[in-house]
Amino acid sequence: MKQPEVQFAPETEGAIPEELLHASPLSASDSADAHLKALVEAVIYITDEPLSADQIAIALGQPAEKVGRVLEELTAEYNQPEHGLTVREIAGGYKMSTKPEHHEAIRAFVKNLKPALKLSLAALETLALIAYKQPITAPEVMDVRGVQGAGVLKTLLDRKLIATSGRKQVVGKPILYKTTKEFLVQFGLKDLTELPTLKEFEELSRLAVADSDSEIQSVQQPDGAAAQTSEPEAEAEPSE
Repeated sequence: MKQPEVQFAPETEGAIPEELLHASPLSASDSADAHLKALVEAVIYITDEPLSADQIAIALGQPAEKVGRVLEELTAEYNQPEHGLTVREIAGGYKMSTKPEHHEAIRAFVKNLKPALKLSLAALETLALIAYKQPITAPEVMDVRGVQGAGVLKTLLDRKLIATSGRKQVVGKPILYKTTKEFLVQFGLKDLTELPTLKEFEELSRLAVADSDSEIQSVQQPDGAAAQTSEPEAEAEPSE
């Protein structure tokens, strides 16, 4: 008896590939990892202070090692050129911020929104001395700068850029000063090993003075005449 011929239907355009028909959906494990990654990203975004992997792990109830891997993935992902933000390790924790290559544009934009919070030249000089020589006493700072700066130290203490670090075991036991975690955050440093060179710090000082001068020159009197002033309206630092 003759066997009937088997007829195969021709492939139609747009047919679903065989491998897709049998593709497995996203596994529960992959879904959980994606959810954790999203949570870690959100946590870093909403917090002002840098958070360590341990802090995030405790808050989310996840293993620190797993959170560490997620942070590495996020860091690599945000390092791609299409992102304007970056995830960086700063002051022992992770923080989301703008990328360095965009700082000038962002700085100009922010200056149009509100007055920048600046340090005077005296404050920058004192902060630089403390950062590079810490722990250091007020008399030691005075010896280098040639002037007393109790007011400058108070300004830096008020802004939490420096803190006391005990007393030096010499006659009079003067107070020692050191930089703080807030100092690292404000300057975008992972730790003190990332401090700029003294030359770069001097350039920051010159930029601060130039900004103050340009702002004063732009101030206009009510009648439209330029305001006359003999010195920049830098932060007043009392001297003793």
